[in-house]
Amino acid sequence: MGKLNKDKIAFITCVNSDDWYRECRLYLESLNIPAGMTAEFIPVQGAVSMCAGYNQGMNMSDARYKVYLHQDTLVVNKNLVQDLLRIFADETIGAVGVIGCRSLPRSGVWWDGLRTYGRVLHACEPESVVDSHCREPEGAYQEVEAVDGLFIATQYDVPWREDIFTGWHLYDTSICKEMQRRGYKVVVPNQEQDFWCIHCPKEKPLAYEYKGYQKAFIREYGRELNPEV
Repeated sequence: MGKLNKDKIAFITCVNSDDWYRECRLYLESLNIPAGMTAEFIPVQGAVSMCAGYNQGMNMSDARYKVYLHQDTLVVNKNLVQDLLRIFADETIGAVGVIGCRSLPRSGVWWDGLRTYGRVLHACEPESVVDSHCREPEGAYQEVEAVDGLFIATQYDVPWREDIFTGWHLYDTSICKEMQRRGYKVVVPNQEQDFWCIHCPKEKPLAYEYKGYQKAFIREYGRELNPEV
């Protein structure tokens, strides 16, 4: 694809539940879009993996700004687009997530990191909402090594590694490393005043395949990790 359109933002979602996506889309359609900008919504049905689905969505849009989000992520920050544009004014920033870690541990699993930043409201059960609130950035945002895949916004098209991550795990940490390999930073915004997203995942044990993708991640990126001790 040629030049990306800086007046457009695309919201890309792998969808296997129309009900969830309808809800997700409802929130996206009520965001404030700055004058002169357009938003497009790209549901990807039947993806064989998260990376494959996201590459498909990425190649369908010429938007400079792309937001990759889970179908069960509800964006409640009405001024999301303005906030992203403010952060992306720094052209060294490649991606923005809402929760992640300052530096990855040897395991490659972001939530095992010593210093986690960001905030997400988790609504796993109808009656309970948990405010997962980690450290807040000192300023407008904090540079991190990895963010969670529930929400990742980008301003550069970097291919998702569907050659390695052929399932639904570690694709998010991988794209962060791919951004960094190209010299771009990954950041988490300050959400002290207001959180950006509600995530409604079903509570379930970590999938059996996770360990395999973890090994693949460490094989590919292990030499680039500098864990805090």
